[in-house]
Amino acid sequence: MSYDPFDWIDDEARRRADAGLVRALRPRPAETSLLDLAGNDYLGLSRNPEVTAAAAAAARTWGAGSTGSRLVTGSTALHAELERELADFCGFEAALVFSSGYAANIAALTALSGRDSLIVSDAGNHASIVDGCRLSRASTRVVPHADPEAVRRALDGHEGRTLAVTDSVFSVDGDAAPLAALAEVCRASGAALLVDDAHGLGVLGEGGRGALAAAGIAGGDGVVATITLSKSLGSQGGAVLGSARVIRHLVNTARTFIFDTGLAPAAVGGALAALRVLRREPGRAARAGAVALELHGRLTSAGLRTVRPDAAVVALPAPSADAAVRWAADCRTAGLAVGCFRPPSVPDGVSRLRLTARADLTDGQVGSAVETLVATAPLPVS
Repeated sequence: MSYDPFDWIDDEARRRADAGLVRALRPRPAETSLLDLAGNDYLGLSRNPEVTAAAAAAARTWGAGSTGSRLVTGSTALHAELERELADFCGFEAALVFSSGYAANIAALTALSGRDSLIVSDAGNHASIVDGCRLSRASTRVVPHADPEAVRRALDGHEGRTLAVTDSVFSVDGDAAPLAALAEVCRASGAALLVDDAHGLGVLGEGGRGALAAAGIAGGDGVVATITLSKSLGSQGGAVLGSARVIRHLVNTARTFIFDTGLAPAAVGGALAALRVLRREPGRAARAGAVALELHGRLTSAGLRTVRPDAAVVALPAPSADAAVRWAADCRTAGLAVGCFRPPSVPDGVSRLRLTARADLTDGQVGSAVETLVATAPLPVS
């Protein structure tokens, strides 16, 4: 009888199938007739000619890859230029670019805490924050969603380093964290505040400067932000924003910076060009938010239950994981791509469709998307 040490994988696969939680890759073509409300290209910049030309030029100038970690050969003048402009745009003293937003979150959490530290984390935080907390070796207390008073109670009385961490805009429902109140709690408690602004940059704040700018806490003492370059900036990668002292500390201690290959020059060049487009065309930020509110308003008027968006994410709860999968599949058949979130991606166990508004969507496209979602909804429309 042959021995296969991975037989247990088949049992796991059967359990996933029984629960309706099987996931599969679906490579997308370069050109498609699908109306995309699934991706995170909030400002419609991933295919902007200026952005793609800059990405191509960076690859021709610096090569297809960065060739090594940032501390060896992976830093270029282009990386430094992007870091300066990101910090200036978002209102921070300095920035450090990583290969992904996931890596940036893990870097910030592990380098700014450690043994004998306390991290207080919102129950709705992204998986990258959850993993960063686990890897930090700090004591972690998960508190109720968007509850500054719960954060205050969790921080109270701890001796040693303390850090509160939250998404600025939560990726599942699109609601915003009470950042000003959280910053006040952290100041009173002597704690640092780390905010993942992945879904706020490019949508919130004056000209899209982000949720921290909108809350008036960007660049504040004890405040650190992480961002992605893969959403509003249409490229790839991530960054940590903070004081020069914090950034120097990360350069010397953050394992996902020290041991990871640097972000490819094409992604750096594309992100830098997108940032400059946003500076020149700040109305894109307001348009993305307006499209989200329009989607919410029309869907609600049609009888569907939606979560009012604070940025560019609109969530539609589904009755079950299977229903969410069928709803998303029916939308795709009708020409509309939407996100489908099921456990464990949703911590509350409620499966959802997730729509992402884009600044480049026309009123006609918004109307078409609403018609498709209503026509394919698994629940009767009242």
